[in-house]
Order: sequence, then C-alpha cells, then structure tokens
Amino acid sequence: MKTISIKSPGIVAITTKEITAPKHFEVTLKLNYVGICGSDLSTYMGKNPLISYPRVPGHEISGEITAVGDDVPETYKLGKKVTVIPYTSCGNCASCKRGRTNACKYNETLGIQRDGAMSEFFNIPYQKILFADGLTDKELALVEPLTVGFHAIDRGNVTDSDSVMVLGCGMIGAGAIIRSALRGAKVIAVDIDERKLETAKSLGATHTLNALDLIFSEKLEKLTHNLGPDVVIEAAGNTNTYQTAIKEVAFTGRVVCIGYAGKDISLATKLFVQKELDIRGSRNATMTDFEAVITYMQNNKGTEKLITKIITPEEANDALEYWSRNPGEIMKLMVKF
Repeated sequence: MKTISIKSPGIVAITTKEITAPKHFEVTLKLNYVGICGSDLSTYMGKNPLISYPRVPGHEISGEITAVGDDVPETYKLGKKVTVIPYTSCGNCASCKRGRTNACKYNETLGIQRDGAMSEFFNIPYQKILFADGLTDKELALVEPLTVGFHAIDRGNVTDSDSVMVLGCGMIGAGAIIRSALRGAKVIAVDIDERKLETAKSLGATHTLNALDLIFSEKLEKLTHNLGPDVVIEAAGNTNTYQTAIKEVAFTGRVVCIGYAGKDISLATKLFVQKELDIRGSRNATMTDFEAVITYMQNNKGTEKLITKIITPEEANDALEYWSRNPGEIMKLMVKF
C-alpha cells in the first residue's frame, strides 16, 4: 500500500508497505481523506520537538471499515464510515488518575510520537473508532482538528457573559470560535490574514481585528469597554501572540494556551500577579469534545469551506513546501487516497 513518510526536514517520500490483517481488537480502515495538521508542517520544517525521523504523519482521519479482528463487537460493520481518536493514555500517570486522559504524560498521538495514518489502509484498536452518521467523507477528517479548539473553550470555562479573544484563526482557532459562539460569548477573532478573518466571521466571530493594525490595542479596548477580553485563547504559537494574550487580557481574566511556540518566550510576569490571571494549558481533546464537534457538524453543513485544497499523495512534498513559505494562505490541506 502507498504511504507518505517525512524522511527528514524538507523531504517527503512515497513508500510502499504491506497491508496487514487486523489483530484481535483492531479494525482495518481504508483511508478516504487524511488532513495535514500544523504539527505535520512543523515536522516537515524540522521544528517539531516531539518527533523523530522518519515519521509517517496523519491523525485527522476519514475512513471506512474493511476488515475486523476476531474480538471486535458486531456493531463495527464492514463499510461503516468513521473517524478516529488519535491519542493514547496510560491510565497510571497523574493526568489519567484525574480522568484527564487527553493530557496523559505518556500520550502518543498518531503521526507525532508514533507513525500515523497517512496510508491507503490503517489498523487501529476499535475503541478508538468514532461513528458520525450524516457526515461526509471530507467532514470526517475535519472532526479531530476542530475538537482541539473546542477543548480550549472548555478549559477557559467560557460562558455567555464572556468576551473571548481568539489569537490565530487557523483550524484550531476556528474550533475555538465556533464553540465560543455556541456558548453565546462575544467572540473577537484576531489574525494577520484578512481571508482567515472573513472565515472567522462566517463561523460566528462577533468582531475581527488584524493583529498588524497600528491601533490594535485601542480598537480592542473599545470592543471590550476598556476592560479587556475575559478569556484569551492563544491558538497561533508564537512570541507575539503569547505576549499579546498576557498584555490584553482583562484583570482576573483567563488565558488558555494551545499553540507550541518554537522557542522560549519572555513574558511580563508582573502581570500574572497584578491581574491575578488564570493561565491554563490545553492539550488534545476529550470524548466530550469529539461528541460536541460531531453534533455541531451534523447540524451545520458549512465546515467543508475550511478545506483549502485536496491533494494526492504525490503532491504532498510540494504542498508542504508551499505551505511552509505561505502560511497565511492555507487553512487545511487534505490528502485524498
């Protein structure tokens, strides 16, 4: 079977692997679409500290069941269209013991700490399979990236009385915007790309601001009645957005950090104390987040507009090279198998 592998920074190759039968508790999926994540781009660029090379990427999955192991329940029928929870959990670390398995100390996400699903066929334990009746093949591959933003809104305890500023309007930011809007919050979407800001508005953002605006802070103050946003979601992962989050959030506000920055960041730590801030990390997503995204997508048929381009496996290297040079132009790349 055909498989995409990132051999080393800047080098993508198409390799061939044997198709293996599923083990007792596994199902075999024929992959229809697999999304390329921002973490896969970081792997391609040599900036992902969590991976080793070579690495098969791919954890945003749309597939159908083509074979089942001996101990798989009868509900997992051949031909069923599914998506996948791509994380693992050990059950014994502090996070798992608290029931927050999404933040397992020893988590291995597909395509990052272990080889992913960027292949024609893929075997996975049936417990990681999710049914999502009514979603298209393309929509199934959008579920996982949206869950990460949904989870951040949970971490921020967002309610309808909050103003929420989302820094970064890529796929992760899109999920945060959608769930904030669903909860009735006032959503201020921030990016440097006007096309992404337009998309943010169509997803439910109440207001949009370009981070390069020379009077950005003044405009934000006006939108928040000189108080600052109650919650800031950092979904870009760079020095400027982290510093902006701490600077602009309201006194006693909440900052939720999703993005991995490429280097350590100098922050005005005095504001942590003066503002009495809650600063929270947000990692991966929970089953509740997956269920919420699936329900949203079943009732709102506009998410395919988030897909920038569908590519073939042979186009992966050129597509990643282009994305690395033009980050603002890409919302979501998706490989069709």
